Amino acid sequence: MSGGFGRQPNARLQQGLTLDYPMSLGVYTEYRDAQRAVDYLSDKEFPVENCMIVGTELKQIERVVGRLTWGRVLAGGALSGAWFGAFIGLILSMFDSVNVLSVVLSTVIFGAVFGAVWAAIGYSLTGGQRDFQSVTQVVATKYEVLVEHKFAMQARELLDSMPGGGPTLT
Repeated sequence: MSGGFGRQPNARLQQGLTLDYPMSLGVYTEYRDAQRAVDYLSDKEFPVENCMIVGTELKQIERVVGRLTWGRVLAGGALSGAWFGAFIGLILSMFDSVNVLSVVLSTVIFGAVFGAVWAAIGYSLTGGQRDFQSVTQVVATKYEVLVEHKFAMQARELLDSMPGGGPTLT
């Protein structure tokens, strides 16, 4: 398919995220250590465009941040709706030269009511199965530095001379 709506941009993006014959330079338990190794290679004028840092052994972390109550649900929905209402009100006021303040205030109020009702519906549908708020993040437990095979020996020699020690080789 040709043109801007085909799959070519995605293919180009994926091509930039691969190496032809990658070889491992080492595995790190902290991302900053893998980043420090690639930065060290860059400082030594190594062609770092032939390197990748790959996070492996993914785990999901969920941090519970608070109890979810009807009051918090309604307040959060109303606040979210009010912000959206303010946005819509400002857009509408650009096309109408009447009273800008009344247009914005009415859409804020309508948005707050709509947001609170919508949040209440959503919360009631959970049936009390999830009465807490949380933040979720997927993180890697190990970070592997890969390099194109034709540069592997040069990169390993440079990392061997890195102050503080090099990576754990695989």
